[in-house]
Amino acid sequence: MSDKEKEVLSGEIEKDELAVTDVNMVIKFNKPYMFEQKEYTQVDLSCMDELTAQDMITVNRLMARTSAAAIDVMPEVSLEYACNIAARAAKLPIEFFTHLPPREAMKVKNRVMVFLFGSE
Repeated sequence: MSDKEKEVLSGEIEKDELAVTDVNMVIKFNKPYMFEQKEYTQVDLSCMDELTAQDMITVNRLMARTSAAAIDVMPEVSLEYACNIAARAAKLPIEFFTHLPPREAMKVKNRVMVFLFGSE
């Protein structure tokens, strides 16, 4: 049993905190994905920890300029926002994420949302 699991059982940390901090930020693709003549079997989003609020503001401003919707009340729950944040974290072009197959794109979106909303 890991130390974190022991802390959860003893009530020292919340279960939600354990779930979020232990989220694997490497997303494995169901089948290889070709982008710019390179094959990818996964993408690593672990650098999301290094992003800042300024990165989030920049993505919001970018979306405000390019999005068809005039007002987006919660942009951080959109696929577009998740792709932009993932691109910054992975240091890959946005097109890497916008050209993903739908199921892989939803994996990215879900992982970004778990990261952003998983704990307070």
